[in-house]
Amino acid sequence: MLKNAFRKYINNFKGFSREIWILTFITFINRAGTMVLPFLSKYLKEDLHFTYAQVGWIMVCFGSGSMIGSWLGGKLSDKIGFYKIMIFSLFTSGLAFFVLQFITTFSALCISIFILMIIADMFRPAMFVSLGAYAPAEDRTRALTLVRLAINLGFAAGPALGGLIIMNVGYNGLFWVDGATCILAISIFGLTVANKNTNVVPHDEKQRLDSNRPSVFKDLPFWIFLFCCVITGVLFFQLFTTIPLYHKEQFNLTEFQTGLLLTLNGVLVFFLEMPIVSYVERKKIDKALMVTLGCLLMAVSLFLLLIHTWTGILLVMMVCMTFAEMFSFPFSNSFAMSRAPKGHEGRYMAIFTMSYSLAHIISAKLGMFIIDTLGYQANWFFMGLLGLIGVLLGYYVVYLIRQEKKIA
Repeated sequence: MLKNAFRKYINNFKGFSREIWILTFITFINRAGTMVLPFLSKYLKEDLHFTYAQVGWIMVCFGSGSMIGSWLGGKLSDKIGFYKIMIFSLFTSGLAFFVLQFITTFSALCISIFILMIIADMFRPAMFVSLGAYAPAEDRTRALTLVRLAINLGFAAGPALGGLIIMNVGYNGLFWVDGATCILAISIFGLTVANKNTNVVPHDEKQRLDSNRPSVFKDLPFWIFLFCCVITGVLFFQLFTTIPLYHKEQFNLTEFQTGLLLTLNGVLVFFLEMPIVSYVERKKIDKALMVTLGCLLMAVSLFLLLIHTWTGILLVMMVCMTFAEMFSFPFSNSFAMSRAPKGHEGRYMAIFTMSYSLAHIISAKLGMFIIDTLGYQANWFFMGLLGLIGVLLGYYVVYLIRQEKKIA
C-alpha cells in the first residue's frame, strides 16, 4: 500500500521537459539562499533599531519597487523576451544584495530597497512566461506547481539555516549568501537552457491579435480576481512582516524557532501540493473556486492567532496557512495565465505579480500601523475579516466565469 502511494506520488512529476527541470533546480538554489526576506522586519527592528513606523515605510518601498519591477518585467518580456530579463534581473540583484548590507540609514535603505526590488522582481513575470514556453498548455499548472515546490523546498531549508547564520555570524551573512545564490542560479540557467522566446509575437501579427481580443483592462473577472489575490497576499505576507515579531514579543521564540515553523510550511508544501494540484486537475475543479477556498483558510488561520495564551496555536496556525497557500497560489498563477491571449502573457503576468507586490505594501504598512496603535490582537481580527471579504470576491469570480461559459 505504501509502495503504491509512493508510486502515485512519483507519477505526478513525470512528463516535464529538461528545461522545466533546470528552471526548477535553479529556483531551488535561489530560494534556499533567500534568507533575507523572512528576517527583514526583525533585522530592521532589532539590528538597526528602527521604529515600527520606519519598518513599515521600508516595507512600503520594498513593495513599491516590486510593483514597478513586476510591470517592467512583464512589459519587457513581451517586447524582448523573458530570457534576457531573467538573466539581467537575477545577476544584477545578486550584486545588489552584496551592497545592501553596508547601507544602514533609514532614507538610504528606503531608496536602496526600492531600486533592488525593481531589479529583482523583473524576474517573476519573466519566469512565469518562460513556463509557457517550456511546458505545453496541459502541463502548465503542474509546471507552476513544480517550480513552487522548488521554492518551498528551498524555503524549508532557508529560514532554519538563516536563523543559524544570524545566531552565529550575524545578519550580514544573510546578504552574502542571498547575493551569491542569485548569481549561481542564473549562471546555471544561462549555461544550460537555450533561449526560446515563443511569447514574442511579430508586430503585424500582434496588431491583428490586439484587434480581435478585448483589452486586459476590460477583463472584469480578471480584475475582480486580482482584488482577491491582493487580499490573499496581504494575509499571507503577515508571515514575513508581523508574525516573526509576534513570535518574539508574545511567545519569546528565537530566530531559529521561527525558522523551524517556516520550515514546516515548506516541508508540507513539498509533500502535499503536487498531489493536491494533480487531483484538482484530474477532477477539473474550478481554479477560481480553489483560490476562494484558500482565502477562507487564510482568514481562519489569522483568526486562530486571537488565541494568545497557548504556544501550540502557532503550529496549528502554520498548518492551516500552509493548506491555504496550497489551495490558493498554484491555481491563481494558472488562472491568470489562462486569461492571457497569445503575445500578451507578459502583460497579464506582470499585472498579476503586481497584485502581490501591492499586497506586500498593504500587508506591511497596515499590519505595522494596527499593531503600533491597537496591538497584535486587533491586527489578527482585522486581517481575518479582510479574508472573508476576499472569499466573497472569489465566489463572485466563480459566478462570472460560469456565466461566460454559458454564453460561449
